[in-house]
Amino acid sequence: MDTRVKLRVQGLTNSQIQSGAYALILAEEKGSRRIPIIVGTTEAQSIAIALEKINPPRPLTHDLFSAFLQSFDIRLHEVFIYKFEDGIFFSELLFDNGMRRVRLDSRTSDAIAIALRVQCDIYTTEGIIRECGVMLEESSLLEDDEDKEDEDLMYDLEPDEIKDEAQLQRWLSLLEPDEIETRLQEAIENENYEYAKMYKDELHRRKTKKE
Repeated sequence: MDTRVKLRVQGLTNSQIQSGAYALILAEEKGSRRIPIIVGTTEAQSIAIALEKINPPRPLTHDLFSAFLQSFDIRLHEVFIYKFEDGIFFSELLFDNGMRRVRLDSRTSDAIAIALRVQCDIYTTEGIIRECGVMLEESSLLEDDEDKEDEDLMYDLEPDEIKDEAQLQRWLSLLEPDEIETRLQEAIENENYEYAKMYKDELHRRKTKKE
């Protein structure tokens, strides 16, 4: 069985790859790896409200669900992100009413929104965090000459200027491996985990293609 890794919610950022979406950042509790998960505007709003401990005048869906659990003495024991497939994270909720435990599948964004309200633990597998996570490492010093050489090799477009997914993939395919590695390191140093994952996925795609 794959080792489980405990996570915490680090925060939300605007998605610079997918318009109208947000990146939910989950951090390894005892480590430096981060997992960015793309969520919609509604889910991001609900998660942000829980993070900021705001009490809306009328309960949102996740507030209502949490109140239901408390009213019937049902405990949400944990959220488990158990699978990553075709770019989608799959999660399940483990409920406990004192007599039996029940697992229910859930969208990861909903699971996190509820977990924040009832303050339950969030876990994933070592395999998922190894595949999807990015490592926060200490900044590496680069020589000035190397920086100038990298700037000369950079293309006119930057990823945040590309709005079409197909165009973005074509742009990535044109980058040299060394440039992708440099951009990956810069994204990690700037804590731009969504870009870091994008560059890491491109390197993984090329490595898999060669095998």
